Amino acid sequence: MKRWTVCLIATLSVLPWPLAAAAAASPQGVLRATLPNGLRVILVRNTLAPVVSTSVNYLVGSDEAPAGFPGMAHAQEHMMFRGTPGLTADQLADIGAVMGGDFNADTRESITQYLFTVPSDDLDVALHIEALRMRGVDDSAQGWDQERGAIEQEVARDMSDPEYVLYTKLRAYEYAGTPYAHDALGTRPSFDNTTAQMLQQFHARWYAPNNAVFVVVGDLELQPTLAKIRALFGDIPRKTLPERPTVELRPITATSFSVPTDQPNGFLMVAVRTPGARSPDFPALEVLSDVLSSRRFALYDLVAQGEALDAGFSLDPLPRAGLAFATVAFAAGSDHAALMKETQDILAKVARDGVPADLVQAAKIQEEREAGFERNSIEGLASIWSDAVTLYGLRSPDEDLQRIERVTVADVNRVAREYLVLDRAASATLLPQGSGRPLVASGGFGGQESISLGEGTPTALPDWAQQAVARLVVPPLTTHPIISKLPNGLTLMVQPEDVSNTVSVIGHIRNRPDTEQPKGQEGVSDMLDALLPFGTERLDRLAYQSALDAIGAQEQAGADFTVQALAPYFDRAVELLADNELHPALPEQVMRLLQPQLIAQVGARNTSPGYLAQRSMVSALFPSTDPTLRQATPQSVRDLTLQDVRDYYQRVYRPDLTTIVVIGNVTPEAARATIEKYFGAWSASGPKPDTDLPVAPPNMPAQVNVPDASRVQDSVELSEDLSLTRADPDYYALELGNAVLGGGFYSTRLSIQMRKNTGLVYTVGSQLQAGRTRAVYSVFYACDPQNVGRAAAIATQLLTEMQQAPPRPDELARVKALLLRQIPLGEGSIDAIAEGFLTRRELNLPPDEPIIAARHYIELTGADVQAAFRKWIRPNDMVRVVRGPPPH
Repeated sequence: MKRWTVCLIATLSVLPWPLAAAAAASPQGVLRATLPNGLRVILVRNTLAPVVSTSVNYLVGSDEAPAGFPGMAHAQEHMMFRGTPGLTADQLADIGAVMGGDFNADTRESITQYLFTVPSDDLDVALHIEALRMRGVDDSAQGWDQERGAIEQEVARDMSDPEYVLYTKLRAYEYAGTPYAHDALGTRPSFDNTTAQMLQQFHARWYAPNNAVFVVVGDLELQPTLAKIRALFGDIPRKTLPERPTVELRPITATSFSVPTDQPNGFLMVAVRTPGARSPDFPALEVLSDVLSSRRFALYDLVAQGEALDAGFSLDPLPRAGLAFATVAFAAGSDHAALMKETQDILAKVARDGVPADLVQAAKIQEEREAGFERNSIEGLASIWSDAVTLYGLRSPDEDLQRIERVTVADVNRVAREYLVLDRAASATLLPQGSGRPLVASGGFGGQESISLGEGTPTALPDWAQQAVARLVVPPLTTHPIISKLPNGLTLMVQPEDVSNTVSVIGHIRNRPDTEQPKGQEGVSDMLDALLPFGTERLDRLAYQSALDAIGAQEQAGADFTVQALAPYFDRAVELLADNELHPALPEQVMRLLQPQLIAQVGARNTSPGYLAQRSMVSALFPSTDPTLRQATPQSVRDLTLQDVRDYYQRVYRPDLTTIVVIGNVTPEAARATIEKYFGAWSASGPKPDTDLPVAPPNMPAQVNVPDASRVQDSVELSEDLSLTRADPDYYALELGNAVLGGGFYSTRLSIQMRKNTGLVYTVGSQLQAGRTRAVYSVFYACDPQNVGRAAAIATQLLTEMQQAPPRPDELARVKALLLRQIPLGEGSIDAIAEGFLTRRELNLPPDEPIIAARHYIELTGADVQAAFRKWIRPNDMVRVVRGPPPH
């Protein structure tokens, strides 16, 4: 079952549930229960890693917000992190960091979710927190005065996203006069008028055990976990819930509108209103969406014909209504009006003539594969279960697949006729626009303001949490890949996993277009990427996609390549992947179609604010001769020939620079035999290309402002280059200090000073990116234009303080616990495991590097961190790039 998402999507209403205190009978590995106070509990055992995810789903959202206060539920979500009786905001922030920093919340139309993903040993701590928050919340006037600034910055961030602006206009039209006309975000004026007392009343009305579904997924024991939940939540009193708002949809007629965008490419949408996720028609709509998104369907033909960059079809379901929409991306300068007409004609033909029966069957096979892969992420599975119960009204995600299996071609054609009605469609377009050239500000960066920062103080934790802080041990790795090398130099890593009957093959070719593209051929790697989806030497595009559809596989070729399939189809899936990766068709007639499109793309990209901000930063950090400053231009793409593309492919795509990870329900022996059968004959010729960047000299301070007319909020990055490499022993001390500064969510120094205490920003963080030859250290945030300088001064002062004194012992203990717990959390999904394997290979690190890192973190002292920051970080040499309105 998909988790349909578009911007901020909707969810649920109150669901029927058997009211029984005893655990309900369920499939193996699943335990359901309803406590006497009405709390519904679902426990799902998944042993992929020693990790658990909790999701408390309160059945309240923006639908229940008072008139004139659309963001009330969202504001209450924020305030749940500002303290509750028995747990202060500082304690919650510290505990969340100690457990790995993977905790958050999400407000939607009819649901508010509170999410933790933690090591299994810390499940008790997560349960204690959620029990306290269900009992009550502080919602203090002082806390709301501080948090109001942060949530208003979140509003500014989303209103700076043209896609979000388009989506809000679409909703306002389609759902006019109903609670669905707005999403959960809220508005600045309404937050200005919201009081702490109003928030207290909202929590008192809606936050109750009989208005919640508690989902826990992961490496847990079912009955003991249920016993703990009963002990912690069982005596929380149930409440009499208010009536919920009704949804009375109005008739609508066709409309159209456009929104300017700062993105280099345009985007059009044709949207129709449909029944919601609870409708008997919804399974047929799911299949219809899959069919219209197929690469064998007419919408994708727009891409194959060189008219569009991408095309597909999506659903955005709410409980009592939904949207279905075709989306088409196009290059700037394209005839978007003609493309809109073609898209509408395709949908009209579907409504009139129906869909191909073979694509319906292919869609159902794809749904079967997706259902299997849902089990490959502990956090993702918790999300899928939460949506299945709260949005879809099902007992489990498996029920959705069962419904889909019963869908017929006639069902799909019927819902197409009934709902793809263009007389009631909204046609919307995002139109690219430039915003001006970057402006270099006078003077260097650093020292603009003197900021008085409050001194940090240790936070005493409750007894049930203190033990977690004190547990600083090297966590065992649960993954032990079998590593071998084929005669042609290809490295194979196999990790058997049996949480699902699926296999993933993920490959990476070490490459760097900046150093490998010949002079004058910048853009040849982009041209190759554009051609790879167009079949193989044996199978044309449609025949190749048909072969994938026959086994329900999902595939992508390129320097990063992958195929995902159910385990019985592993051999055939690898055969198809190898055919595309090793024998791509690269048809000349297709290149002639795509080349003008890529020329337009590159021209628009090179003048877009996002690209200009990125290039301004790189230009300030590195010398003018640095390979990272090479860029494709319309002329360099125009000059490319097919032979250039083939020559680049032959130089770069070689087995002795390739690593393939096979992970899933397969033995090492079977994986090796299959990979060798299809990739073993692959050979390389000539010397290996250079893929390392040169060592760079220290940068000088600079300030650059990049205008962006689409934004109401400034996006700010402060960065400097370092001669540090990932292999340098100082890396671990810097990473530990970075966690103190900005790597642990609310408890970091940056977050405390720039969000919690001042409300200047919504998001703020810092990052150390270290490669094989050099590194970059960055601080990033977003804020109102008048606060850019103040926030930058705070960041500079905090960096300086890291050099002047070692972190406090309590800070150091907290971030050590954070980084140690992130090691098992990094094994919480199949994709994360494979990504970790490949990243370590790319950086020339050993497979057990996380254990090496853990030992370093435990041994490092505060003095070591201080010394590393004094040696490597230059607070007054940061380059500041601002994207958005001019700072003032």
